[in-house]
Amino acid sequence: MHRTLSLAIAATAVAATTIPGVPVAATPTPETVRWGPCQDKAASEKAVLPRLECSTLEVPLDYRDPDGRQIEIAISRLASKEPSQRRGVLLTSPGGPGITGLGYPAVLAGSGLPQEVLDSYDLIGFDPRGVGRSTPVTCDLTPEQQARGNVPPYAHTAADVAREAGNARTIAEQCATSRTAWMLPHTTTANTARDMDRIRAALGEPKLSYLGAVYTTMFPKRSDRVVLDSNLGPGGYDVTAMRLLARGLEERFPDFAAFAAAHPEYGLGTTPEQVTAKFFDLAERLEEKPVQGFDATSFRGITFDRLYSDADMPLVAKTWQALDTDQPPPPTAPFPNMENFMSARFSVICGDTRWPETVREYQRNVAVDRLKYPMLGGSTAGIGPCAFWPDERVEPPVRIGDRGPSNVLMAQNERDPGTPLVGAQELRRAFGKRATMVTADQGGHGVYPFGPNTCANDAVTAFLTTGQRPSQDLACAVEPSK
Repeated sequence: MHRTLSLAIAATAVAATTIPGVPVAATPTPETVRWGPCQDKAASEKAVLPRLECSTLEVPLDYRDPDGRQIEIAISRLASKEPSQRRGVLLTSPGGPGITGLGYPAVLAGSGLPQEVLDSYDLIGFDPRGVGRSTPVTCDLTPEQQARGNVPPYAHTAADVAREAGNARTIAEQCATSRTAWMLPHTTTANTARDMDRIRAALGEPKLSYLGAVYTTMFPKRSDRVVLDSNLGPGGYDVTAMRLLARGLEERFPDFAAFAAAHPEYGLGTTPEQVTAKFFDLAERLEEKPVQGFDATSFRGITFDRLYSDADMPLVAKTWQALDTDQPPPPTAPFPNMENFMSARFSVICGDTRWPETVREYQRNVAVDRLKYPMLGGSTAGIGPCAFWPDERVEPPVRIGDRGPSNVLMAQNERDPGTPLVGAQELRRAFGKRATMVTADQGGHGVYPFGPNTCANDAVTAFLTTGQRPSQDLACAVEPSK
């Protein structure tokens, strides 16, 4: 998945536990899901995968009041064409938070998901609560606010942080007073996991296999084969995870620097050191004067975003080249429904955990991270709407646990900008004997099935189709380019 800095994380993995005193999704009587055509699909998707079907389910807004107000969850299915080989359902999610997942089964199938996996499962996609065709949230973000993105502009001084606090407070107040403010306390990771269990029950499945995130610790007895791809730390998407994005870029950037240095036609330098110097030169120039509609924030954003995939390195290089010479950069497709994405993401990350609430703490964080991770640290450590989020919380923050069956396979790239390796290693320790981790010596965000490392991909495929995991954590060496 490719997401800009303002779009943050895709295909991330988070786990959660049941919360004492809060009833989880009691298994309702399975309802008959009425599958029908998915409306408004892209023409290319219709042509390639006409078998994708859609439906909706009603789930409680507040699981403490299961018979109270209901909201809709949009779901999709790519059914196995081999009933004799089908072993169940595989729920999928591209991560986020805030990203639509309704079309994700088609994305996976079109991105090389092995046929034996497609035969073994019905692939199920869904738009999480608050997102897309599920009951959506809004913060009534203006076009200008949407253009600013989800991550603060780079703060060079404490005064920069103080100035940005006003924008952050305004967005938090808009979210808290919007027409969907009633959803805010309930648009959380834990409730998304409960919604997933309702999906399992509605499909009449005793257990759920999952490719993506959440669920397995809250419902250990109802989880079958769980693959967590590109993993956040055990705290989920909290202030620590946000700050780690800067570390992620620093760890990933040498891959791009080597690429650009090996292609002198881009004019960015003939050594990795020269390419690195060009980054800081362009950022400084764009701080002073935007070029072709790009300022320093959007420059850092597209660099971070497109380093999610090796395939996008030429686009990064061409963009830098254009900005360096004041030429129009290559066009990029706009992100659909940015307002809903940003609103849903704020709702989840600000509602899941408490963030620092004083400007001074963000000023301290920025001062530290600017030195440790100069490419991005002044931005990702900065102040955002979570600092001013409403205090109401319906349950404590979720916690990772090691209780439950040993049925988790973690897949992780060594140089992932969006979910750095250090967070995955912490999550692996938190899972204890429940998990085995496969680490691939490659860069980018998303291992399976998008990455080229056959050692890692084969390990995931074997687990999904046979249930067999590596006997211990597996380090997959770098593989030569084909």
